[in-house]
Amino acid sequence: MTRTIVASASREIIIGFDQPFCVIGERINPTGRKKLAAEMVAGNFETVIKDALEQAAAGATMLDVNAGVTAVDPNATEPELLVQTLQIVQGLVDLPLSIDSSVTAAIEAALKVAKGRPLVNSVTGEEDKLEAILPLCRKYDVPVVAISNDETGISMNPDVRFAVAKKIVERAMDHGIKPEDVVVDPLVMPIGALGDAGRQVFALLRRLREELKVNTTCGLSNVSFGLPHRHGINAAFIPMVIGAGMTSAIMNPCRPQEMEAVRGANVLNGTDKDCTNWIRTYKDYKPGEHAAPAPVQVNAPGDGSAGGGRRRGGREARMARG
Repeated sequence: MTRTIVASASREIIIGFDQPFCVIGERINPTGRKKLAAEMVAGNFETVIKDALEQAAAGATMLDVNAGVTAVDPNATEPELLVQTLQIVQGLVDLPLSIDSSVTAAIEAALKVAKGRPLVNSVTGEEDKLEAILPLCRKYDVPVVAISNDETGISMNPDVRFAVAKKIVERAMDHGIKPEDVVVDPLVMPIGALGDAGRQVFALLRRLREELKVNTTCGLSNVSFGLPHRHGINAAFIPMVIGAGMTSAIMNPCRPQEMEAVRGANVLNGTDKDCTNWIRTYKDYKPGEHAAPAPVQVNAPGDGSAGGGRRRGGREARMARG
């Protein structure tokens, strides 16, 4: 079985077909959040701290960290801000992190201070990106998210997206990166704009699992973009993509309806042994209430390397998050 290992300073997580679904918390991202972006530019990380703690408490497996604030301040220095944000977050929670940026210098700066084995988010099939990001992943021995678009943009043809994914996996191998350290994002399209977007991604996931044998991820809420009651669509989508072979997703773990779908899928997929996590989470559940997940270990905001003081970079291919 393909196993992608990520780690914090003291906690190791495995992403894999025989593992519980990996929930990558999306909230530490100023894209589309002008208030958060303005706070980060001003050196105010109160919302970052709040989002980190809430996502960990809600049951996130990992946290995505993005500092792309150029929409608010085009002159912002992303490497410095990403490093500061990363250090604060890894000083707060003992979860593996995903370093999310499209700026190569920012990714390398973050890798220099990251504890454990983070996930790099991301590389595309564009030649300049491949030659910039893959050597970094090899140098620091970290896994990478491979987004299935290239110089031609995002293809509506799932066969083209599969071919781009295959190209990235092969180029990663040329750089000494094993396929288990490439987590492919097949790009989920909005179902409201593309009626067969669901069937497309289900078919793509099966091919990625069976032919390339790689782990996969996505921006989960893309599927519901533009629709009312988006979280209902997202919750229905989760067990279907898990059944098709998806092993992780960048999503909001603070949405109980969606986390219930994840936990239920883990039970039915056999990755929650003896229903242990489901029982622990919902044993005291009462109708009309949302159960609190099992407690997670967190450190005080001043602990670790967070320091004093208080962009979406790497995911241009993704639509707005829900």
